[in-house]
Amino acid sequence: MADAIAKSAGAGPQQVSPISKKQLRRWRKYLAEERLEADTYRYLARRRSGDEREVLQELSIAEERHEQYWLNLLGEDALPTPRASLRSRLLNFFTRIFGTIFMLAMMQRAEQRHDYEADLDVPKEIVADEKIHSEVVRGLAARQRATISGSFRAAVFGVNDGLVSTCALILGIFGTGVSKTTIIATGLAGLLSGALSMGAGEYVSVRSQTELLASSSPDPESEHAIDKLDMNENELALVFRARGDDAETADRKASAAFSKIKKGGHAHLEANNQEYEEIGTGMKAAISSFTFFAIGAFVPLFPFLLPLSPLQGAIVAVILVGLALIIVGGIVGLLSGVDPAPKALRQLMIGYGAAGATYLLGLGIGTRL
Repeated sequence: MADAIAKSAGAGPQQVSPISKKQLRRWRKYLAEERLEADTYRYLARRRSGDEREVLQELSIAEERHEQYWLNLLGEDALPTPRASLRSRLLNFFTRIFGTIFMLAMMQRAEQRHDYEADLDVPKEIVADEKIHSEVVRGLAARQRATISGSFRAAVFGVNDGLVSTCALILGIFGTGVSKTTIIATGLAGLLSGALSMGAGEYVSVRSQTELLASSSPDPESEHAIDKLDMNENELALVFRARGDDAETADRKASAAFSKIKKGGHAHLEANNQEYEEIGTGMKAAISSFTFFAIGAFVPLFPFLLPLSPLQGAIVAVILVGLALIIVGGIVGLLSGVDPAPKALRQLMIGYGAAGATYLLGLGIGTRL
């Protein structure tokens, strides 16, 4: 593939038809994007180790190859050095501020080049490269997502619940026409009780799930019995079939276990459980949920602590909560490697829907008091 790109690059400057200014602008943009991506991969590689570092280094080399193609194609028109788009520069800036998972998720988005696919000036080899790069980054991001999924789920659920439930509670009590002091007291009570409830609930939930998975791990006593089995008549293959393997795979695993025993080794009953790191620990999930619920709950409460009237406080609270919901939804979208806009809009609509319904309920109750 590298040879094909190099061949295309060599033929680049000799165009049959004159190069338009629009083409030059587009090619210079591609050059800047490839250069920026190569730089980002090098930066990521310096932050990782082992196989991940090698993979990222190879990706940076591949982007440098694409960069060289556009340099050859542009020739003298590659100067002055072009700048990447504002969107790409912002993504690159944020990747250096947030953790590796943010970087990889953003790079996954960057590799999905729809403009390349529609541009006849881009060699099909480069288009194919970018698609494969997207899958490579998706695989690297999956590793990082697995390590944070438990705490991240608790954090997102916590901050979202804090924003929505407390905003709904405050708007509901505001709708009844009570005093500002009562609104603040209600909001503080909702913040504290909700945070404690969320933290305790997450701890129990994660601990219960971990214990449930642990109960599926092989019994050490059963493993000791393998060495004593009759190698001609035994039910070892049934163990693997009970765990989901087909008959052929189960027989192969049983035969491998006995082959190991014959050579003087010890066979193990390897479990097919999911990794516990994807769940997280109970304490981490509890702390994450408690903290982020409290942060989310404080957002709609904060305006009422300012010298504002209850109505002004409610308006500011709704605006702040809306902005926070958009940010939370956008972050979820970025980490998922998809367009953040739909996620942000979904988060906003759900939050405002719940808060609006509670306000109308409080308003209805207030008119009857």
